[in-house]
Amino acid sequence: MSETHFGYERVDEEVKAGRVRGVFDSVAPKYDLMNDLMSLGLHRVWKAYAVAVANLRTGDKVLDVAGGTGDLARSFASRVGSTGVVVHSDINESMLRQGRDRLIDAGVALPTVICDAEALPFPTGSFDLVSVGFGLRNMTHKEKALAEMNRVVKPGGRLLILEFSKIAAPLSKAYDWYSFNVLPRIGRWIAKDADSYRYLAESIRLHPSQAELKAMMKAAGFGHVDVHNLSAGAVALHMGIKC
Repeated sequence: MSETHFGYERVDEEVKAGRVRGVFDSVAPKYDLMNDLMSLGLHRVWKAYAVAVANLRTGDKVLDVAGGTGDLARSFASRVGSTGVVVHSDINESMLRQGRDRLIDAGVALPTVICDAEALPFPTGSFDLVSVGFGLRNMTHKEKALAEMNRVVKPGGRLLILEFSKIAAPLSKAYDWYSFNVLPRIGRWIAKDADSYRYLAESIRLHPSQAELKAMMKAAGFGHVDVHNLSAGAVALHMGIKC
């Protein structure tokens, strides 16, 4: 049986999805509050930038993978209008339920689908844009997920990945101290779960660098990939265009 990373721990590949699901089941009720506290509100700026780069048009069809509590899906919906479609998806039912409820409270009704990014239940060439916001690092087989996202994008369509990445070297020690000392304590105080936030910090360190992810996207069939470093590289936005 093959092994993979669950944070710094090595686990069987078949076990990882369940372990990740447990993390997000635990954090879902406080997810949005924790995002504000952990990023000092910057996650809203990063997402707004991603939406601007997406450059959606009225009538576009969008798939938001690992859509969580629906921040990106809500913004995309306002741009594609009544003739467009935004599908809000996630593998985790708890997160998806939180997102669906938030969207409905905001007066936004979107198709909501529980699905695995490694086996997307959509026809080839269905979408103008596929997005992943802070979800790729939790996927067991990233190459397989990227290939599936490429499959469901139309020729000339785009894949947008917003994810934690490799921060500029002069800031790395301070960032590590914050990630491994402050974040778990905030998680314990607010979400009553320090371990899940320690896992999230570890998962960031194991995620591919900006250059590595760009190469993976090109290997998956995206002929042109731009990389936008945000907050000194703590977060990176990758945009790939399907050949």
